[in-house]
Amino acid sequence: MWKMTAPRPAAAGRPPRGSSKVAKPRLLENRRHRQALLALAAVALLGACGGGDSNPFGNPATIDNPPGAPGGKLSFVYFQKCINPIFLAALQNNTGGVVSTNSCAGAGCHDNSTGTGGAFRVVAAATDVDISDPANTPEVVRATEIYRNFYSSLGETLPGAPAQSRLLNKPLVRGVLHGGGLIFDSEDDINAKRIRYWISRPAPQGQDEFSTAGNSMFTPADPRTGSCNSE
Repeated sequence: MWKMTAPRPAAAGRPPRGSSKVAKPRLLENRRHRQALLALAAVALLGACGGGDSNPFGNPATIDNPPGAPGGKLSFVYFQKCINPIFLAALQNNTGGVVSTNSCAGAGCHDNSTGTGGAFRVVAAATDVDISDPANTPEVVRATEIYRNFYSSLGETLPGAPAQSRLLNKPLVRGVLHGGGLIFDSEDDINAKRIRYWISRPAPQGQDEFSTAGNSMFTPADPRTGSCNSE
């Protein structure tokens, strides 16, 4: 006959096998340990990428990105004639004392296909559109490559606040990192003045980026024949 034996009593202070009273605290402890290791790894990675209290450019460790300032949409017509050409021009850049020539739309910079310069992208082959042509409705224009350049530029601006916009601060290496180095020696550079002028003059509230108010940004006030104002 089989003999039935009573289960062996648990040792004093030790819960029965299979009890979750020990497993749960151990799981919690292990989870906290893993979180602490991940936090330390993140700090180490940040330091390796140029973050923390120092970086190879000697710029501030933290960059303030303030909330949007009052103002409407930036002018598309001024961008097309006066700002986009800046991205295509061959400009000198100074990176750590090494001077070379390149364009913002160049390969390895902000080229839409091969660029490595962050989210800002430029389609170098984009062609201008005539917004005075009734066939070029807002929907048609917004589907063009030149509008893609415009839209990408908007991501680098704070309408009405050029001094807080990366599109101006990066080429000046002013309080923000720029892998392309120093492009404009000062805000007196004609290209810097045009970027500042564009950002500082959004359309009136309630009007879109195709507002005819943008015509006043040219002399005479006609985008087709006028020259780009800069102040």
